[in-house]
Amino acid sequence: MNKPLRRIAIFCGLLVLTLLLRDNWLQYLKADSLKEDPKNRRVTIARYATPRGDIIVGGNPITGSAESSKTGLNDLKYKRTYKNGPMWAPVTGYASQAFGATQLESIEDGILTGNDDRLFFRKTLDMITGKEQQGGNVVTTLNAAAQKAAFDGLSKQGGKGAVVALEPSTGKILALASYPSYDPSSFAGNSDDDAAAWKKLQKKYNPSDPMLNRALRETYPPGSTFKVVTAAAALENGKYTSADQKTDSPLPWTMPGTTTQLKNEGNIPCKDAPMRVALQYSCNTVFGKIGSDLGNDKMLEEAKKFGFDAEQFTPVRATASVFSDDMNQSQTALSSIGQYNTAATPLQMAMVASAVANDGKLMKPYMVDELESSNVDPVAKTEPEELSRPLSAENAQILQDMMQTVVEKGTGTNAKIDGVVVGGKTGTAQHGVENSENPYAWFISYAKLGDGSSPVAVAVVIEDEGANRDDISGGGLAAPIAKNVMEAVIDSKK
Repeated sequence: MNKPLRRIAIFCGLLVLTLLLRDNWLQYLKADSLKEDPKNRRVTIARYATPRGDIIVGGNPITGSAESSKTGLNDLKYKRTYKNGPMWAPVTGYASQAFGATQLESIEDGILTGNDDRLFFRKTLDMITGKEQQGGNVVTTLNAAAQKAAFDGLSKQGGKGAVVALEPSTGKILALASYPSYDPSSFAGNSDDDAAAWKKLQKKYNPSDPMLNRALRETYPPGSTFKVVTAAAALENGKYTSADQKTDSPLPWTMPGTTTQLKNEGNIPCKDAPMRVALQYSCNTVFGKIGSDLGNDKMLEEAKKFGFDAEQFTPVRATASVFSDDMNQSQTALSSIGQYNTAATPLQMAMVASAVANDGKLMKPYMVDELESSNVDPVAKTEPEELSRPLSAENAQILQDMMQTVVEKGTGTNAKIDGVVVGGKTGTAQHGVENSENPYAWFISYAKLGDGSSPVAVAVVIEDEGANRDDISGGGLAAPIAKNVMEAVIDSKK
């Protein structure tokens, strides 16, 4: 080969090498950033070119897909639809052509669109057969009857609130309701109407904040429901060894380092009351002094065993509940009765009831049971996982006995279920500067069947700004909702 031809050949080879390097750089190094570039319309068009897979509850889809309107410049073929959207929104989140996706719709997006790498074999078969790519399904742990009982109870009550129900033995989430809620279908498309519906739901224009997932993302002072954690700390640290042992609880009791007496609600038998009686009547002085005597470190250690101070992933993220460090004795006393700056999500307090019901074993809460391909072949299965052991089995059974007394003849009688053993704890948590606003009404509970199994534990919180202050109580507002949810779960197992 002569010199000019050799130069041309080398030059052409370099050009080919440059093209190969450029092509590999684009396809491998830049692929993700190009795919996620909002200006890449082709990715968005492909995303909505086929129906989305479904989110499943009890064998039935609670989502669907429908062809988008052909008006305007909309080139996205399918949009998301929802059945009973407001009831299920705290579980599903939303998938919108204009506003993206949240919660299960976002976390399991790869399965639902059919793009997940775990669906490679299915996609390959579809490619060979010429079948259009289809999304897989997300099978949840939710119980439809329990969810309906929770949502109906909240909507009937009005105001705001949330309900979480767990299966204590596994950690399965059976109900996850938040009120007020929203319909994800109303802004699933990309039209002016969708934009207007979205705007109406934003907190700036809607102070009730219907898109806030109160079950997972809102923390409240748990009030007297936190006394269950304080009782557990007393038992685990050997301060008291039984439900009926007299406590060292003077009345009145002045908090250490202050001249302030901790008050009880009304004239109730709290002086030196055993923990059973103190839980039955919800004695602030007994549990405040227990927390103060144990000290911040021991109370914090027990709270953390129940899940406080850590985010939970269900897989949807739940805000971390709070029990503080570096508190003095009087602050620890107030925190030990669920006040001061103690704060908990409804999920967290359902976890507390669940651990007690499950003989001291706390299971990791989860709401996705299984992922499926489009032809319902299993892709992944969630296995129950132990999170911690806040109590020994012996101490858990002592605490169960105390909580059952609360329902049998204490503040939680509205949660009684014929033929079923129910344990619970009410709470009415102070709210606002110097308790100036209506308090929050709480109830946590569990049910036990004749065979000793516990199919459900529940937490309910109600925030009703319009209610008569004197009418607000955990036993009056929240316990009936918890009862209905527990009954729904029990009936579904018959």
